[in-house]
Amino acid sequence: MIIGEIRRYLRDNSSIKVTRSMRDMAYKALQMREKLINETQKEPTMDELASALGAKREEIVFALDSISDPVSLYEPLYTDGGENVMIVDQVSDTKNTDENWLEQIALSDAIERLGDREKHILALRFFYGRTQMEVAAEVGISQAQVSRLEKNAINQIKKNI
Repeated sequence: MIIGEIRRYLRDNSSIKVTRSMRDMAYKALQMREKLINETQKEPTMDELASALGAKREEIVFALDSISDPVSLYEPLYTDGGENVMIVDQVSDTKNTDENWLEQIALSDAIERLGDREKHILALRFFYGRTQMEVAAEVGISQAQVSRLEKNAINQIKKNI
């Protein structure tokens, strides 16, 4: 009875609430995982667990994630020469910084201000890697016109950023 009360307290006073059905699915997945390991002598994949339980793969993944304990980003992973190396040091994202987000938004906004023809030409040139001659043939204009439209569109983007 005491263990049950402790579990209830921890469940009800946790900062993250997980539904009973989600917890039940997670425990079923853990039991099935053990059963499959004993039968096959190897770690089952999420797809194997899902098919054995008759559930979707995503449901199993979410359920198992829901019962794992949250970890602070500032929890030390190990000590390196007297300094703690924390999780946040290992998962930092240098690609998606605030500056990059702002640049992406400004670029998207500048491209949206272009006409449909200029957007199409830039897409063919820079996203699909076509030459000016290929773009000219597809759009039905000369290569010189493609060059001029491309240059004007890029200058317009620079001005709008």
